[in-house]
Amino acid sequence: MSEPSPLDEKALFQPCNLARLTFETTADLESPAAPPGQERALDALAFGTEIEDGGFNLFALGAIGTGKYAVVRDFLEQRARRDDPPSSWAYIYNFENPDQPRLLRLPPAAGRALQEDLEKLVEEFRTAIPAVFESDEYHNRVQELREIFKQRQQEAISEVSKEAEEKNVAMVSTPTGFTLGPYRDGKILDPEEFHKLPEEEQKAWQDAINELEERLKQTLQQIPKWQKEAREKLQELNEEMLRVAVGQQLQALEETWNHLPDVIAFLKAIREDIISHVNDLDENGSTVPEEILNQYQLNLIVDNADLEGAPVIYEDFPTHARLIGRIEHYFREGALLTDFRLIRSGALHRANGGYLIIHARQVLMQPFAWETLKRAIYGKQVRIESLEQMYAVFTTITLEPDPMPIDVKIVLIGDRLLYYLLSEYDPDFAKLFKVQADFEDNLDRTPEHEVDYARTLAALARRDGLRPLDPVAVARTIEHASRRAGDQEKLDAGTRPLADLLAEANHLADKARDESITGAHIEEAIRRKEKRAERLRERAVEAILRDTIRLPTDGETVAAVNGLAVTQLGDFSFGLPTRITATARPGRGQVVDIEREAKLGGNIHSKAVMILSRYLGSRYAPDGELSLSASLAFEQLYGTVEGDSASVAELCALVSAIARVPIRQSLAVTGSINQLGEVQAIGGVNQKIEGFFRVCRDRGLDGTQGVLVPRSNLPHLMLDQEVRSAVAAGRFHVYAIDHVDDALTLLTGRNAGEADAAGRFPAGSINRAVVDRLEAFHAVTRHRDDRAGPDNNHG
Repeated sequence: MSEPSPLDEKALFQPCNLARLTFETTADLESPAAPPGQERALDALAFGTEIEDGGFNLFALGAIGTGKYAVVRDFLEQRARRDDPPSSWAYIYNFENPDQPRLLRLPPAAGRALQEDLEKLVEEFRTAIPAVFESDEYHNRVQELREIFKQRQQEAISEVSKEAEEKNVAMVSTPTGFTLGPYRDGKILDPEEFHKLPEEEQKAWQDAINELEERLKQTLQQIPKWQKEAREKLQELNEEMLRVAVGQQLQALEETWNHLPDVIAFLKAIREDIISHVNDLDENGSTVPEEILNQYQLNLIVDNADLEGAPVIYEDFPTHARLIGRIEHYFREGALLTDFRLIRSGALHRANGGYLIIHARQVLMQPFAWETLKRAIYGKQVRIESLEQMYAVFTTITLEPDPMPIDVKIVLIGDRLLYYLLSEYDPDFAKLFKVQADFEDNLDRTPEHEVDYARTLAALARRDGLRPLDPVAVARTIEHASRRAGDQEKLDAGTRPLADLLAEANHLADKARDESITGAHIEEAIRRKEKRAERLRERAVEAILRDTIRLPTDGETVAAVNGLAVTQLGDFSFGLPTRITATARPGRGQVVDIEREAKLGGNIHSKAVMILSRYLGSRYAPDGELSLSASLAFEQLYGTVEGDSASVAELCALVSAIARVPIRQSLAVTGSINQLGEVQAIGGVNQKIEGFFRVCRDRGLDGTQGVLVPRSNLPHLMLDQEVRSAVAAGRFHVYAIDHVDDALTLLTGRNAGEADAAGRFPAGSINRAVVDRLEAFHAVTRHRDDRAGPDNNHG
């Protein structure tokens, strides 16, 4: 087996072809009609918005930063322009049951117009009613009623007085009423004079007085009745004048709104109600209390007068109250009060007839909001209920407004994990959100998509008010997007990190007073972002360079291999080499994973160790028992070890320990193996290569250092310019391996050796050395068993 050759510099990076970018700056480019590479998600959005069934709400899922919200919002706004604006909605006073305000559905522009008309009506009431009651006509008619009552009273009393005069009885008015007494010679007789009269005369006078007193009593008893009749006449007059005061305005409104029966019914109710409050006018009979006038106004909770299509609402804080609305209260004289004017709409009210966008994580984090949202979708209506009332926190008297029927598409936005968790654990979720719009994390890096990517950059620059990009800047951004995707043939679809990069590059262009963003600005922005996040990486590299962490990059050592690992800190990831060592001695086919025994190894790593132990047995002892006791460890690594990307390095360390063949420390290796010894792709290949390169560079490149990576990872290589330059100069190397034997050949400098038809490896090969050493182990193990003898313990 020949030693694999190092890769050419061209295999390490896929540059962007500037010849395809035929523009001076992105200012010359139009925005893309749709985000490139997201056809699947867009088709799902189109289907979800077209189908009428209530359960076909949408969940837009994808990685964080892919720009799902912007795409969903733009799509829905374009879709909404094709629809007619939905109805406006208002609450009005319920004259029959004030605690249950009525819901009024109005044409889109009618809500605001009706609200203004009713406000004008109330203002006219404030002026027209006093004007009528202060008019001369009203005062004259009131005076007339009073004169009639006064005259009637006087006439009745005059009749009694006249009769008394005929019977020589005087009727005298006193502060306490009327007094009757005998009258002679122009004067009233006093009691002494009266008793001197003959008894017959006294009796005649007394009978006349008694008769007159009865007549006077009957007359005075009629006065309250006459007063009541006068009051009724006055009330009839007031009602008549009030009808005159409000009738003209109400009639004009009824003619204006005669095409809406519900509005006409409300106006008629206003007419009847204000007449019924005629006795509630102030003492002068001219002013209507504000509490009454407030009942005639309109609480317009949804005003769609300015909409040009269906509403698209985004609720960034989807609490229970902000979704379904609330009823506000105010304090008066120690009491907590409310009325229909204090009903406030929620996001579901405003989105009715259109679309409501909510971030799934946010609605799930708010108490009761998720259940509230599902209840509204199920019931197809929004009922305003406070949590305090629902759960009896306190029992303040409140309103029970009519529920609003809704027809709204809900679009949740979240990551894939959240979508699948909801699908698994919430039985309602699959019934209510049947359409998944799955956004791609990456898109194919085709010539067409590179041009579309340039147009996307142009759109982002215009949206955020940034300078345009020149072709070199676009090319460097495309290359960076490919690096973020970790694939020469892919582009990262995330727009948020892209927008952040352009903003920082624009800042650098502004400082340099350049008219456009150049490739140098993009490159500097990438480096600056990395520099801000690399403190921990620098400290780790420093520990290696100072030998605090032992990791040689030259010479040869038995049973020690430089492996590669990736550390993720926020959105910054970097690679660092780590030393893997092994031990081997005669035993019973046991490979001890020290990380697992110390409870520092994850399940995937433990699986990888089991696979390589099975590979050892099938490769070197296919027909017998593997007489080996071995151990593996990651030296000076005190965190959790997870993943299978170190399994090639672990196997090479074990082979070196068994065969006592030294490993070149100037090379590092990464890759996973299967039970056939084939090397499989791993993640973070660019960061791993650059991590080992950085240590070698700081110690001094001598042309012997390099990294072994799986050949299946070649499409993923998008290495830093410094690494590529070192490779081009022959000072650093990258090798592609297909089988673990390729790794053994490179790491030891010896031929791994291929088995012949009889299954024997050639002399001098590494594999032959492993077999010979394992046979020696087997001999030692068998000798120990023979010395121990048969087990004679029969219990």
